[in-house]
Amino acid sequence: MLVVANVLMHRWSGAAALMTAVVVSALLLGVLRWAGGTWADAGLAPGTLGRGARWALALIGLVGVVYLAGALLPVTRTLFEDRRYEGMDGAELTLRVLLLVPVGTVLLEETAFRGVLYGLVARARGAVWATTVSSVLFGLWHVLPSLRLSTAKPALTTVFGDSTLGASLAVTAAVLFTGAAGVLFCELRRRSGSLLAPMGLHWAVNALGYLVGFLLR
Repeated sequence: MLVVANVLMHRWSGAAALMTAVVVSALLLGVLRWAGGTWADAGLAPGTLGRGARWALALIGLVGVVYLAGALLPVTRTLFEDRRYEGMDGAELTLRVLLLVPVGTVLLEETAFRGVLYGLVARARGAVWATTVSSVLFGLWHVLPSLRLSTAKPALTTVFGDSTLGASLAVTAAVLFTGAAGVLFCELRRRSGSLLAPMGLHWAVNALGYLVGFLLR
């Protein structure tokens, strides 16, 4: 199901991608329930939502401070440059920050990797196995979205170049980086007991990244 979703999300955009994200998230939660899992296994137990929301707000604030510092410092400002922002206007930015990122990215990926997948593997093998399996697959999930990464971001073009080899190295780096990020997301899920904590961090990293990159065009 995740392989099919990954291909569709790479090919589709707009309403089709959003609908795919919602449908796949619901189907995955159905798989969890069919396999005997609970809302707690998915990190969605009602008693943990308040704690998870507090974690999420704190993490969003932390990312905001880090991004602000990075945008103000000349040595790190170039990391936010992205050629994909050149034709973006305020309406598209708002759409991405408030809809495409939280629904099309965060909802699907967190439900899949830190919710259902993590919950099912943790029930059978424990947290270490759950973190490992979830993070490895999360890294591989980003192969398709990273295919043009080396040419989209000038900072990466400088490092990897614009050749086929450079593109391959950029994809490998993206897979390793997102896999490591997956470990962090899983640990937040474990410590908070709620899926809202990694959701908050995931949204902040992506959405605030769009915002800062847009402002620094």
